[in-house]
Amino acid sequence: MAGGGFSRLPNGKVVVAVTLPRPTAEGGTVRVLVHAVNRARALTRLRNLGLRAVYLRGNAEPPTPDEITAVLHHPDGLLWRTTPQCGEQLWQPIRALLRPHAPAH
Repeated sequence: MAGGGFSRLPNGKVVVAVTLPRPTAEGGTVRVLVHAVNRARALTRLRNLGLRAVYLRGNAEPPTPDEITAVLHHPDGLLWRTTPQCGEQLWQPIRALLRPHAPAH
């Protein structure tokens, strides 16, 4: 893992942000946001999706206020985008990252 962190919300829940290697052939890294009851549950949600080597060591790169807003307004509470992000790139649902890509013809 390249970096990550968390922010505790006033209601006691957390938003965890982690930067991970992209799990597809394109390579690069992605920033993943998870809204959950606690840090352990956030990491479990990622591991259950097949991202097995996800750990949060420290709080060096906590989610920004914009990242927190994005994940709180998404029904799944799980978003990603490539890093470093370009200005026009939007947050995407996690299934778009994990979806198998069709082979090129």
